[in-house]
Amino acid sequence: MIKTGAAILWECLEREGVQHVFGYPGGAILPAYDALKHSTIHHVLVRHEQGATHMADGYARASGRVGVAVATSGPGATNMVTGIATAMLDSSPIVCITGQVGSKLIGSDAFQETDITGVTLPITKHNYLVTRADELARTLREAFYVARSGRPGPVLVDITKDAQQSSCEFDWEAARPQLPGYRPDLSPTAKEYAQALELIKNSKRPVILAGHGILVSGAMREIRELADRTGIPVAMTLLGLGALPASHPLNLGMMGMHGEAWVNHTIQDADLLIAIGMRFDDRVTGSLKTYAPTARKIHIDIDPAEINKNVKVDMALIGDVREVLREMMPQIEAADCSDWRDHIDRLKGDSAVRDIQNLPDTGHLYAAHVINDLWRETRDDHTVVVTDVGQHQMWEAQYYKHDHPYSLITSGGLGTMGFALPAAIGAKVARPEAEVWVVVGDGGFQMTMAELATIVQENLKVNIAIINNGYLGMVRQWQEFFYERNYAATPLLNPDFVKLGEAYGIRSMAVSERAGVIPAVQTARRHDGPVLIEFKVEQEDSVYPMVAAGAALHEMIRRPNPLEERAEDE
Repeated sequence: MIKTGAAILWECLEREGVQHVFGYPGGAILPAYDALKHSTIHHVLVRHEQGATHMADGYARASGRVGVAVATSGPGATNMVTGIATAMLDSSPIVCITGQVGSKLIGSDAFQETDITGVTLPITKHNYLVTRADELARTLREAFYVARSGRPGPVLVDITKDAQQSSCEFDWEAARPQLPGYRPDLSPTAKEYAQALELIKNSKRPVILAGHGILVSGAMREIRELADRTGIPVAMTLLGLGALPASHPLNLGMMGMHGEAWVNHTIQDADLLIAIGMRFDDRVTGSLKTYAPTARKIHIDIDPAEINKNVKVDMALIGDVREVLREMMPQIEAADCSDWRDHIDRLKGDSAVRDIQNLPDTGHLYAAHVINDLWRETRDDHTVVVTDVGQHQMWEAQYYKHDHPYSLITSGGLGTMGFALPAAIGAKVARPEAEVWVVVGDGGFQMTMAELATIVQENLKVNIAIINNGYLGMVRQWQEFFYERNYAATPLLNPDFVKLGEAYGIRSMAVSERAGVIPAVQTARRHDGPVLIEFKVEQEDSVYPMVAAGAALHEMIRRPNPLEERAEDE
């Protein structure tokens, strides 16, 4: 069958199961957009190409399928870079398709020409430049295979305009991927399993470190069975939240820079760390010189490049997390960790800082009030919270108790401000039955707020909670702690967010008192369209605990005693 490259593009996407793409047209991709009229794929018109990549990313994380973003050459392609890097750092499977100038113009600095494959080489799993129509089907099939297999990640396919316009024979079966040098499916040896099991058997103070790879692999049942069978407590990374229910008695909570104090102390006191689907990020470990000094370490991960990259481990089991845990489970013996858990309970003591009663209503509205009340109203398996990056992100991780997998979508590795709003659009398109909430700061919201138009245009029921403290909050916190309160370039001049939302036709309201939080959330849930709520919260509140950059994991800045503060005020 003879088809143009543009027609082949859409047919390949359809055969890969793609139902939605997020994009923005332009000259070099126009032949593909012209051919879109013959496709069943729904195109979501974004307002900025960065938004398209974040939407594809949110779509992928919410659904488990590959997200697709489309842009033209030059600035259209370079606008995707931040979103591609975000997906790369968080192992999110997306395919970005960009138009390119005609093949004869490549290298001539033609209008809107950029070497986007060169630009994105360090931030993609792989990328391609397609200059002929007969290369397109094979390349697209490879791109989807690479994006979703092994450790998932972004792939970019750059297609010249003439490759879209010319015609060739289309043979789907002949284009089957053949990548003999790419073998992501790895399996540990029997000896490696035996050594790991021996370490677990001999440990007295073990801790499981549960990361994003558990969710990527779909190993939630296995991690729960491992914890239940062994009695080993579980500490969570930010992106691992939801892999084990927050309400599970063995779930200690989040570790790391803004993790629970007792969790960090537990890791430092452990004699064995079982790291599953996590990469020992610097925000998790603190100073490597003092990290878990008495602990042996087992690392289970699908990516060999992560083994011994940051933390030297005693045993590595390289493979898919779910398959590795399934193989281990019949051989794991029940352990008596009661003394160890008693020790952890003593570490925890009465410092349950995530109990909202420790933040009573004193007339001031705190972000913790907002997050905790939002959790109380929306805590079911149909809710997806998409957060931006900053203080509100950490408060969400602390005060919203994620009992369900895939209920939190956030930018962890890259820490991309502006991620939340477009990623929530992608999540809602992927899961229209879900109740989707955006939790975003006043700074990050303004980076991609143009995508409000996309929400209205697509008639999406997305609820937006802006945590407005008038600052770039996390940067301000660092300035408070480490730069003698020199708030350089962090105070924000904000628009009237309520009027802004109303300008887009979105029902909008503002809340500045604790008593107004739950009624506003309930109103948003009842409304049949998108809702924007501006929560005007305490401006100079800080996230506690905090491990300063370069400090040991147990050397945390703790929340000042409110009684002492009150005495000072008096």
